Amino acid sequence: MKISFLLHNAYGIGGTIRTTFNMASALAARHTVEIVTVMRTHGVPSLPLHPAVRITPLIDRRPDAKGSDADNPLLEQPTSHIPAAEAKGTTNFNALTDQRIAAYLADTDADVVIATRPGLVIYLAEFGQRRYVRIGQEHRIYGTHQASLRAACDAAIARLDAYTTVSEADAGTHRAHLPGVTTRIVGLPNGVPATEVEPSDSSAKLVVAAGRLIPVKRYDLLVEAWATVAAKHPDWHLRIYGRGPQQPVLRRRIDALGLADHITLMGAHSPIETEWAKGSIAAVTSREESFGMTIVEAMHCGVPVVATDCPHGPGEIITHGRDGLLVPVGDSDAIAKGLLSLIEDDELRRSMGAAARMAARRYAPERVAEAYEQLFTELYEARGAAVPATRRARGPLLGLRTPGAPLKTTLKGAVKQLIRKPLRPSASCRVDADGNLTVLIDRTDMRGTDLALTLTRRDDRDRQGSAPLTLPLRPPATDDAPWTALLDRRALTLPEGRWDLHVVRPGDGARRRVDCRFAEGRGLLDLEPLPDAPFSWWIPYRTVGGHLALRTWRRRAHAEARTIHADAEAISVAGTLHGTAFPADVAPTVRAVPRGGPSSPFTIPVTALGPADFRFTVPYERIREADAHSAQAPVWDLTLRLTPDGAAVAGDTAPLRVGRILGDIVDRNKTDLYPVTDGIRPYLTKANNLAVTLPA
Repeated sequence: MKISFLLHNAYGIGGTIRTTFNMASALAARHTVEIVTVMRTHGVPSLPLHPAVRITPLIDRRPDAKGSDADNPLLEQPTSHIPAAEAKGTTNFNALTDQRIAAYLADTDADVVIATRPGLVIYLAEFGQRRYVRIGQEHRIYGTHQASLRAACDAAIARLDAYTTVSEADAGTHRAHLPGVTTRIVGLPNGVPATEVEPSDSSAKLVVAAGRLIPVKRYDLLVEAWATVAAKHPDWHLRIYGRGPQQPVLRRRIDALGLADHITLMGAHSPIETEWAKGSIAAVTSREESFGMTIVEAMHCGVPVVATDCPHGPGEIITHGRDGLLVPVGDSDAIAKGLLSLIEDDELRRSMGAAARMAARRYAPERVAEAYEQLFTELYEARGAAVPATRRARGPLLGLRTPGAPLKTTLKGAVKQLIRKPLRPSASCRVDADGNLTVLIDRTDMRGTDLALTLTRRDDRDRQGSAPLTLPLRPPATDDAPWTALLDRRALTLPEGRWDLHVVRPGDGARRRVDCRFAEGRGLLDLEPLPDAPFSWWIPYRTVGGHLALRTWRRRAHAEARTIHADAEAISVAGTLHGTAFPADVAPTVRAVPRGGPSSPFTIPVTALGPADFRFTVPYERIREADAHSAQAPVWDLTLRLTPDGAAVAGDTAPLRVGRILGDIVDRNKTDLYPVTDGIRPYLTKANNLAVTLPA
């Protein structure tokens, strides 16, 4: 049969989009599946999608796209069908969405149409046709919608064939509120696929949370709980992934509690699986969850979850004491207690992580797809109609179609591709226990022999400098194995910078940049630099454009700031030297150097705690005194000198920049943020070096 999903915008990364893509991909194994997106805002989707699933946009809001609707005046006219709470003025729904969705629902040849949010459910009830099965989905819970929208949804549900919720508890709530409605109301969980990422080994001293930074997620409670955790286990850290309106509130509370070096607000990250796998524990502190997709994602990665036992999802997913812990809603002390119980019991953490991976399998999209197929069959049989035959679409010609892209293949294009075989590399990068990087390139669309991987430093490319570094690619050993390349950190010298990766085919000169599936940095969390000089560090990452890239540092030596604490009076740093050591019986110093203006450098003492460990404190008053006559707003860079007067040590007088490079975070200037005191702000530069700014 043909199944059509209605999405508002298939080009985002939200939970409804993820679960719809997962379900569409699973159903595409036996059916023709399309995703009808009301809005198109980008060229290709951000999330992976089965190549047989077609995406059909109704409105193209890209200003420069051919046939763009960006200037259509109907976009600015209000909708006649959707309540204001859902329409958001004309942002979500408007007169043009009224027109386009009504036309689609009148003309579609689908056998099943599934609407995925309240506004689309209302449209489906209003404009849907009896010739196909009409199903609405609730991705939140019954009581979360405003009264006007709730009333409109209730009226719409009564005009559909079926309505699904993501928990059985919420299905029961819907049935209780709609006693006279004959529509089938059934609880069907979200399908969450197992990940290809290496699972957590439960060793990293890291707790991970992820989701929109909105009040319902109660990350404020998690921050409060972490004050208790950090007091007992300062070597453990918390990362919160996501963006949203609560970010400034959380930032202020983190600073007020002095937790800036213990809690990191990481921003949005996709795909999130790599980040779950880095953690040893996941935290969910919501006051309500319709399902809890993040819980299942974390469990797939072998990470036990400490979650509030809120309505409705966590209690249906987690078996308390076996694969995770459930704690009371709204209780920061209980959250802290739950986290501490796993932090302080390594064996319990490992056993729960293993049990979590097993439990997550019941949410495999294939299993949930079977439940949907059974629902489709029952709905057609209830009508006394024959169940539509399977109408699975043919695979894309020559397997060339980009996932989610419209299927447009001409005979001329096919002939051209037969002559020039495709080369569209998509890869994951994994860090092993020795710190080496393995690039794993999917064999799909990797046609040819003697392929090579090249690394091109961006500065060299922009300045037409040195030639790219070329590494051999090892062909797949089996039919399901990838092409591989090894970047050995002992054997390979990579100057400091950012490197782009390409696959090159010598036969016809084809050269294609490598797309990134997963940049797995779990192996970097506890990795140490090589003990000899020079110091070097590599971090693989996914670019904004979705490509695999590598950030490298290479210095004769490095002063790593392990902890940075900023309060109202000073910034205090504790760190470790790499690639060098303190000379015996010599007092090292830190020199604060302004980048410009009349301010003079100044020096402060450093306490050497051993051959390589150190600590120092930079009083803000000292900076104000040195900057007293400046009319500018200088930046002060901090450099560590191994001797107080700059005398040569082993023939080298160059100071070392103090910074934070080790670990898995590429751009710490976006994540490692510290409180501002009277305009003075410590920060990490684009190169992850430590600096201090002052007000003008």
